[in-house]
Amino acid sequence: MDNYPLKTVTDWEIESILQGDSHDPFSILGAHRIANREEIAIRVFHPSATRVGVKLNEKGKETVQFLEKIHPGGFFELVTSEPVSFPYLLVVFKEGEQTETYPDPYSFPPFLSDFDLYLFNQGTHHFAYQKLGAHPAEMKGFPGVQFAVWAPNAQRVSVVGDFNQWDGRIHQMRVRGNSGVWEIFLPSVKEGSLYKFEIKTKSGQLLLKSDPFGFWSELRPATASIVYSLAGYQWHDEEWREKREQKNLLSAPVNIYEVHPGSWKRGKNNQFLNYRELAQELVQYLKEMGYTHLELMPVAEHPFDGSWGYQVTGYFAPTSRFGTPKDLMYLVDLCHQNNLGVILDWVIAHFPKDSHGLGRFDGTALFEHLDPRLGEHPHWGSYIFNYGRKEVISFLVSNAIYWLNEYHFDGLRVDAVASMLYLDYGRKEGEWIPNIFGGKENLEAIDFLRYCNQELYQHFPGIATIAEESTAWPGVTQPPYTGGLGFLFKWNMGWMNDFLTYLEKDPVYRKFHHHNLTFPILYAFSENFILPLSHDEVVHQKRNLVEKMPGDDWQKMANLRLAYGAMFGYPGKKLLFMGSEFAQRQEWNHDTQLDWFLLQYPPHQKMQKWVKDLNQFYLQEKALWEFDYSSGGFEWIDCEDAQQSVISFIRRAKDPQDFIVFVCNFTPAPRFNYRIGVPEKGIYQEILNSDSEIYGGSNLGNLGKIKAEKTPAHGRPYSLALTLPPLACLILKPKRQ
Repeated sequence: MDNYPLKTVTDWEIESILQGDSHDPFSILGAHRIANREEIAIRVFHPSATRVGVKLNEKGKETVQFLEKIHPGGFFELVTSEPVSFPYLLVVFKEGEQTETYPDPYSFPPFLSDFDLYLFNQGTHHFAYQKLGAHPAEMKGFPGVQFAVWAPNAQRVSVVGDFNQWDGRIHQMRVRGNSGVWEIFLPSVKEGSLYKFEIKTKSGQLLLKSDPFGFWSELRPATASIVYSLAGYQWHDEEWREKREQKNLLSAPVNIYEVHPGSWKRGKNNQFLNYRELAQELVQYLKEMGYTHLELMPVAEHPFDGSWGYQVTGYFAPTSRFGTPKDLMYLVDLCHQNNLGVILDWVIAHFPKDSHGLGRFDGTALFEHLDPRLGEHPHWGSYIFNYGRKEVISFLVSNAIYWLNEYHFDGLRVDAVASMLYLDYGRKEGEWIPNIFGGKENLEAIDFLRYCNQELYQHFPGIATIAEESTAWPGVTQPPYTGGLGFLFKWNMGWMNDFLTYLEKDPVYRKFHHHNLTFPILYAFSENFILPLSHDEVVHQKRNLVEKMPGDDWQKMANLRLAYGAMFGYPGKKLLFMGSEFAQRQEWNHDTQLDWFLLQYPPHQKMQKWVKDLNQFYLQEKALWEFDYSSGGFEWIDCEDAQQSVISFIRRAKDPQDFIVFVCNFTPAPRFNYRIGVPEKGIYQEILNSDSEIYGGSNLGNLGKIKAEKTPAHGRPYSLALTLPPLACLILKPKRQ
């Protein structure tokens, strides 16, 4: 080192840059006034450069002054008395005298404000994704990319990518005070560049991490983040969003079609459809079938197809399997233009341990708890978020806002809420740590859910958050100020389990399980429920819905039509998984498309028509949704006929004259002169009959209408003497003048 007597930097400082050990590279690299001298030292580290020059304004004339190479590893320095304007340009010569000219990244000031850092550290930065991550921007007149990442326990953090040979020594970042946030502006980087963060831990280990806030990623199995700007998409859904703000979903029709975008349909050679290709076919299908909402299974980036998106590594990156982020915007936009809402499956209960993901991000348990009794799911082999850490709250809340704000989603279905609420979820005695009161409730997760819901409804009136919560936790859909969790809807997992358990029984045994049909009504109005027949019910050797049904093929189809009819009669919004509407026979397989070829066969065509007609009927009838969450909207006619396995009930709208009668026969035996009490005299139209020939039934029924007799029954002054078809649902409505 004695060969370089002019150097103004210590050997230790040079080595800290060459070894990538510096906690503050900006204090060494860049331009620095020399103490007690009227000179400035400009220092550059570039290991592949043969020469480095800097453009200076010397006596009014731009000149290039060359830096002296003061270390063979590529450390250069220039000491000059000429004035230096910021940012200044470097001229880098490489082998073959190839040159690159760009501003020195170490000549730019910080770009994150102290206020932004304060909000992030306090857990109240709702738009943290606009600050952290990678953002194409212009600084001091130069285009480039602003990079920022939270890694408070790192010794050093660098941006690496295809623009610096993935060398972590070249673009070492500055840390901002005690915030734990590192940042750097790189004028040499463009949109589309691949990048990661190289993190040197306190123990000296090098970690290569994808950007937690990255907007796009490479196609798996590659894992680099991609610099991507969300700006520029022209939305056409202003009318939809204005109407959404005015709509009360609790008293509106909500009929959801759940879709895995990678397997609804496939292209040639079993290739994925792009989000735009999917939009063209799916939106038209949803309109024709009469659905109100599309629910997408998770589309955030994930490494393994077989996780179906439930093992997220890129929380802000729509998976590149199906195209670009703007392609996803197009899908949502087209849905809105066609009067369809879009719900996103949001997975915040856990995240995978993949080395490029959030786990042990800076060598410590940053996003998760360190103690596996708090920080790991024993069944899923994944980490649990530390909901008590304020920066994690900023990360998660801003992620929810990101999907609603940037992609215009109309709601979030939150996966596995039960696992968040209970500290002992999936654990044996001694494998979990009680809360401060000695209980099993996860107080931090509860506070987070309340806070998150509160903020989302404040920012986005008219949206819906939906809890997949499988226990009897009270107040899931009650507001936080009453002690509730603040969700708008909850999946009714109890109804689903009871209902399917009953339907799988041979009809001869159903009379012994009649309570499975009636018990869900006892708690139907305790929460704002959605009745889900989701993807979870058609996988893992559970069989698809039609194959769960007992009997021969005709009976299987009849049972399924009956099930759908009863489901639409029960209080609560509706959800059906793709393929179930035409009685897909094989279990759902994420590696291929649905068995659309089945629609060339009449039983499947007729099942699809039954679901379509049910959907259209549901949309038209206020009695099926206007009073969903009040006992005034539902009343039993007869819930006690277990011997014949028949139930009958009334659904009412707010208008007392507007009501519908449902009668369901869960045995293959027809019932003649089956009498049910009704509240009014007159003619009752048989609006829908699942046993109609057009739906694949035996065509038994009441010839389209029946007159009420003045014969009291079931505590009502009039009654109908009905013919009940086998394994069928009848839907009747009084005929008005």
